[in-house]
Amino acid sequence: MPSLLPALLRGALLSPLKRPRPDAGFPRTSLVLPGVRIDLEQLAAYERVCGFPTGVDALPVTYPHVLGFPLAMRIMAGREFPLPLLGLVHTSIEIDQRAALSPEGEYELAVRVRELVPHRRGTEAVVVTEVRTGDRLVWESASTYLARHRTSAPAEGPPSDARVPLPALAEWRLAEDVGRRYAVVSGDRNPIHLHPLTARLFGFPRAIAHGMWTVARCLAEQPAGAAVRVRAQFRAPVLLPTAVTYAADGGRFELRGGERLHLTGETRRLIV
Repeated sequence: MPSLLPALLRGALLSPLKRPRPDAGFPRTSLVLPGVRIDLEQLAAYERVCGFPTGVDALPVTYPHVLGFPLAMRIMAGREFPLPLLGLVHTSIEIDQRAALSPEGEYELAVRVRELVPHRRGTEAVVVTEVRTGDRLVWESASTYLARHRTSAPAEGPPSDARVPLPALAEWRLAEDVGRRYAVVSGDRNPIHLHPLTARLFGFPRAIAHGMWTVARCLAEQPAGAAVRVRAQFRAPVLLPTAVTYAADGGRFELRGGERLHLTGETRRLIV
């Protein structure tokens, strides 16, 4: 597995040199890592931070994202990747899990950048992660990462929040160190998540929770089946510390802070 620290340092050094735009070139190759085994101690730490039960014979549906994260960082920290690594914001994820993944299994990971797309606040990169057992694709995701910058291109406005809120099921008080604790178990040490001072460098008044922590925490409350499709949009940053409301109805879920909608998502059975 590639070491995260050199990638993060390289990405930080190269970030001031990047000039993001939707029509920029980007690396077209995939990084592939065979023979991946699960570190059970690290998995248990992840489960505790995100609220999943420990010792279950299937990985949390979000955990393969953590496994592929070092490969994604190696790509996004490279010279050919056009968006600055520092300040990138995870805006959405789509997951298709075709079968339950065993903690005792051996997997092949593959990560690539699929495309760059314009966003009303800058440019997004779509990063695809695939997990295989033998020749069988068992899990894949597409994540969008936003680099905020000025843009003159016409774009659609922000999504409307004119919707009926889902039924509230729980109130969670999130501590100031949620970002740091998730960074330890995920490897995602983006400075916007770690401390108010580093978050302010990128326009946030306080550190913000990782988007993948918020969706994992919600999914821990409604465990998904073995074959499942997950869609989640990170609508507004969760500033830490704070109190949030978890709401759900059937396969739909959301996270709210007062009247502000932070996260919307949905799980449904995947027909394979």
